[in-house]
Order: sequence, then C-alpha cells, then structure tokens
Amino acid sequence: MTAPPAARRAVLPVGGHESIATAGEAPADSPGGLPGEVHGPGRALRTALRDRPRAVAVPMTLGRDPGLATSAGQTLAWAARDRLPGDLLLAEPLGTVTHLVGWIRAAVTRVLRGGEFTGAVLLVAPAADPEADAELFKVARLVWRYLPVRWVEVALTGGEPGVAEGVERCHRLGAGEVALVPASLVPPPPCPGTVPSAGPLLGPAALTALIRARAAEAERRWDRDGDDGLAAAAHHAHTHHHSHAHTHGGGHERHRHDAFPETTQRSLEGATAHGG
Repeated sequence: MTAPPAARRAVLPVGGHESIATAGEAPADSPGGLPGEVHGPGRALRTALRDRPRAVAVPMTLGRDPGLATSAGQTLAWAARDRLPGDLLLAEPLGTVTHLVGWIRAAVTRVLRGGEFTGAVLLVAPAADPEADAELFKVARLVWRYLPVRWVEVALTGGEPGVAEGVERCHRLGAGEVALVPASLVPPPPCPGTVPSAGPLLGPAALTALIRARAAEAERRWDRDGDDGLAAAAHHAHTHHHSHAHTHGGGHERHRHDAFPETTQRSLEGATAHGG
C-alpha cells in the first residue's frame, strides 16, 4: 500500500514596507493589484500557517528590505518544529535592487511613451529605516542615468521628504509636470499638481508569474538538495548581526541575483512594459 501524496504547499506572500502600505503584524489586503493576501513576517505569518500544514513563503522585497527574508525564516523555523522536514519552505526574495532599477525604468518609459513629457519623475515608496530610505536615493540616480529625463527625485510616504514636498521641489527645479512612479509594490497616493501615475511597478500578471516562479524554485531546491531555505535565512541573520556592511555587499546580492535568471527578468520587464 503506497502512502498518499503529500498535500500541495500553499504559497504565502510575506511583505514589509515594500509591499504593505502600513507594514505591521496584522494581515493586510494586497495593494496595487498584488495577487492574494500579503502577510507580515511575524504574527500574521504564524496565523496564516495554522491552517496550512505545508507552505512556501515568498519574501516580497525588491531589495530594500534585506531583513524580511530573515524574519520570515525565523517564523517558519518556529512553525516547523511540529511538522515534517520540507513541509515549510522559504523562497528566494522577489527581487534585488538591480531588478528594482530595471522595473522602475520600464515604468518611466511608459510615462515617456507619448514623447511629450519633459517634466520630472518622482519616485515614491513608503518610508522605512534610514538605510533603506538612503538606498532609494541611490536607485533614483541609477534610474536617471540612462533615461531621457532631466529630473528623477524621491519622496517617501510617511516620511521626509513627503510626496507633496517632493512635488513642490520638482516644480522649484523648473519642472512643468511631475509624474509619480512607484518604487515599491505600494501605489503612490494621489497628489495635486501631478500627471496620472505610471501605474503599478509590476502588473498583476507579471507579479503573479514572479511569485509562482520563486515558489516553484523553492520546491525544486527542496526536491533536488533537501534545502528548505531556513538555514540560509538563519545564517544571513547571524552574519548581518556581526558584519552589517559585509552582509549588504556584493556577495549576498550576487547570490540572490543568480537565483533569478536573466531570461525571466527580461520577460517580466517586457510584461510590465506592456501592462502585464
């Protein structure tokens, strides 16, 4: 008599400031067309795991929330104590800062598609910690570098500079028009004095495909190597604690980038550029 097949793993998006408008412990309805419910990495994820005996968690970070995967991994490790090995898996993060720059460029290109926009682009994302906020200013510079846009500025919802302040700064610099472009999965709030926003950073179809790709890779990794991803998350937490600068250097970023094939990145950028 053969054993019954194992139940299929549920896919649980786990988010922080890049994907939940008010990052916290309570579950939040997904913003900006995000498929399904996004759970905070602590209590909300623990609650979601109660009635899901097998699951794979996908950290919904675009590279500016490096602690998200670690927090999700700690919650999964706690829940895995009473489960079989492999019942709970931690997927690779949704993307890196490299991907974020590419997706923002695609969104800005949508703004420029008419060929008549000569104003400023204002990147908008929820405020986080000082390091993540500073990273957004670096992203803005990289976005600006290879696009025919004179100004690419930054605004932080719930932080400084705020959206209204960012719009005012763009006008003071000489921009006649200001286009709001999301720099996270949270849509920017409407603001007077701006042209219609570029739409979501990733369209629902592209985002769903990316989440499924991350979950599928985690499943293959478990089947191939017996790696549930939890040990890697614990190691990241340890090295992050003892050597903050080293953890955020090239080695860890390259590891996550290699796990996201360039062909997949290009296809998702194409889908986004076409409103996918």
